[in-house]
Amino acid sequence: MDLIKLREQIDGIDEQIVELYERRMEVCKQVAEYKIETGKKVFDRQRETEKLSRVKALTHNDFNSKGVEELFEQIMSMSRKMQYQLLSAHGNLGKLPFIAVDQLETKRARVVFQGAEGAYSQEAMTEYFGEQVNSFHVDTFRDAMSAIDEGSADFAVLPIENSTAGIVSEIYDLLQEYENYIVGEQIIKIEHCLLGVPGAELGEIRTVYSHPQSLMQSARFLAEHGWEQISMQNNAFAAKKVAQDGDRTKAAIAGEQAGKAYGLQVLQKGVNQSGSNSTRFIIVTNQKIFLKNAKKISICFELPHESGSLYHMLSHFIYNNLNMTKIESRPIEDRNWEYRFFIDFEGNLGDSAVKNALRGLRDEARNMKILGNY
Repeated sequence: MDLIKLREQIDGIDEQIVELYERRMEVCKQVAEYKIETGKKVFDRQRETEKLSRVKALTHNDFNSKGVEELFEQIMSMSRKMQYQLLSAHGNLGKLPFIAVDQLETKRARVVFQGAEGAYSQEAMTEYFGEQVNSFHVDTFRDAMSAIDEGSADFAVLPIENSTAGIVSEIYDLLQEYENYIVGEQIIKIEHCLLGVPGAELGEIRTVYSHPQSLMQSARFLAEHGWEQISMQNNAFAAKKVAQDGDRTKAAIAGEQAGKAYGLQVLQKGVNQSGSNSTRFIIVTNQKIFLKNAKKISICFELPHESGSLYHMLSHFIYNNLNMTKIESRPIEDRNWEYRFFIDFEGNLGDSAVKNALRGLRDEARNMKILGNY
């Protein structure tokens, strides 16, 4: 038999597969209508596990067994997504516990940021809320999250990602831990300066203080001088220490605003090697609200430790034509080799495609949480 005839056979078989697939989906539609009437859940893990075992048993070798398992996982996944769409069309997806608002109430709001006067977080705060913002600062990210959780602040400004150093992992963990939600974001261009006490000169410096990420971002500049490097909790704290010590041999790497806040002079600007260095800050509150024109959604969820589980979760974005812009993972405490995934994607909680995807994720993932729409 030549190749053309073999391909003709495959084409004929494929036509039968398509016909059978459409017949199957029509029956699945009837199943969905039954579930709508009875309130039965779409996802039945036990039923699907039993189904996979039966179809695998029909094959004649291990290779086909694995292939049939993967094929039917996909078929059943498509069936579920079709059922979710029917639920959506019948208004059975349920209401998300978030309230859409025209604008955030910021005029009388009290805002907290982590660090000290002159921190980049303060700069991000004033960019977002304005110069007249009523604010205070705390020592740690957890303190900031606790402040809005307890009601002593209405909003918190927290760094979540740097374009060169990557994510701030502690923020991801705190977003999952606290019932606080993202309602906005602000991106700040980062230009680190070497700051010294008034009258100090570059040649006198022996020790440099800064946050570990800022030291890393300025590694090339620091390597040229061979100074001792000491990590600090925050760049502004580093500037404050140098100002308090009054030692001409000590310097801080921080923003120019921190230098002004503590009376330090700029010994050299732009010591970070990347000219496009930026940090993304999130605006967090303890209310389940989102702006009506919000365009980005952040969620997190856990997965069973099984082959293909992440793939099936991500298919909800593909099938609903949603653009996923970011995915990160964090280890789950006290559960070795299990991870929590954090995902950003484009959309609004009022969109039907978003509701459809979130319903599927809520049913099939573990502990799915909407972190915010902004």
